[in-house]
Amino acid sequence: MQTRRTLLKSGVAALGVTLAMPASARANDPIPVVATFSILGDMVARIGGEHVALTTLVGPNGDTHVFQPTPADAQAVADAKILFVNGLEFEGWLDRLVDASGFQGTRVVATDGIEPIPFDAGGHDEHEHDERGENDVHAESEHGHGDDRGEDHGEERAEADGRDHHDHGVFDPHAWQSLRNAAIYAANIAKALAEADPQNAAAYEQNRAAYVAEIEALDAEIRTTLAALPADRRTIVTSHDAFQYFGHDYGLTFLAPQGLSTESEASAKDVARLIERIRKEKISAVFVENITDRRLLEQIARETGASIGGTLYPGALSGPDGPSPTYLDMMRHNAATLAQALSS
Repeated sequence: MQTRRTLLKSGVAALGVTLAMPASARANDPIPVVATFSILGDMVARIGGEHVALTTLVGPNGDTHVFQPTPADAQAVADAKILFVNGLEFEGWLDRLVDASGFQGTRVVATDGIEPIPFDAGGHDEHEHDERGENDVHAESEHGHGDDRGEDHGEERAEADGRDHHDHGVFDPHAWQSLRNAAIYAANIAKALAEADPQNAAAYEQNRAAYVAEIEALDAEIRTTLAALPADRRTIVTSHDAFQYFGHDYGLTFLAPQGLSTESEASAKDVARLIERIRKEKISAVFVENITDRRLLEQIARETGASIGGTLYPGALSGPDGPSPTYLDMMRHNAATLAQALSS
């Protein structure tokens, strides 16, 4: 039978072994990292695997637009070696959180290298703008628009509109809605992890390559699915302006009564114009979102006779038992939901 003295000696000996352990052995411990929201967190988890200890600040079904960090969030950031952020001014609260936490690690902007879409860049070409007036519905993007407009033009549009962009700046931050962009997210994540943890660099690169192969396969699958939609059923109404990258990639037009942020409020004038357009173009379905109040879309559906086509996931995953527990599941679900509603 071991006595308390024996147990104490054993504990001290074990502690001595731990302290004497070479640095290379201790380096096998997972590195602490933080991701700002669930979609980005899922990407980091796929690439980091067992080599990262991940904390995600805004969890499933959480709205990053209106997130309020807690002291526990500040502590998680303070303890992190890497802080993964979306950038493009998506996380309006981020700088305050970093300052409050005293974070000393590396901040990695996952959208570095992505060509962002200027706010309101699609659809509002000069001809349409002249016909429909100065302030049409907040979101409209058609395939092929948005690549050739620079930052200066976006700033001019923002000033002319007089709209409150709620800390988003002039670019659409929802870049993950393009699977092609997701491959760039993956590259940025893998590079940062390899630099912080070179011992496991090969594993990060292997995980990145496997993940990108899945991304590319899903992109091809969605292109095939959505290409079958007829030309007169390619306009989609959602709650807020989060799907411009998706629309650009797959030749769809997205309309929304709200702007880039769920914090923005749709004006009565914008809602009336949207209702008029739904009736004129005979848009048969509108789509609610998991992170927004569905009452406005339900009102629009009642006034136009459109049906609720389903729930889309613009900026947050579902819980593990929902239809979008991972980023790839989310993209597949959104595409399938649109295809089913618009083709029936």
